[in-house]
Amino acid sequence: MDRLWPRGVSKSSAHIDLWLKEVAPSTDLRKWFGHEPSKWKEFRERYFAELRNNSDALKQITEKTQRGVVTLVYSAKDEKHNQALALKEYLEK
Repeated sequence: MDRLWPRGVSKSSAHIDLWLKEVAPSTDLRKWFGHEPSKWKEFRERYFAELRNNSDALKQITEKTQRGVVTLVYSAKDEKHNQALALKEYLEK
């Protein structure tokens, strides 16, 4: 999940039912991380702390996962170190 909508993609053509940008990492955390793999472990720890402190948004996405399939999208080029994977890990715990 990203707080920023990806450039070049219109919301209507994306066919996304719900965009919960509130569960994305904060702007400060995203900028700090900068998709540097060496910061991945600490990024996850900081992001998980943000999620624990964001009960309203987390409740929304948790309810969606209990009702069916949820697809997490992201715009990062790194397929192994991105917020969608971290969020997936958090939700699976």
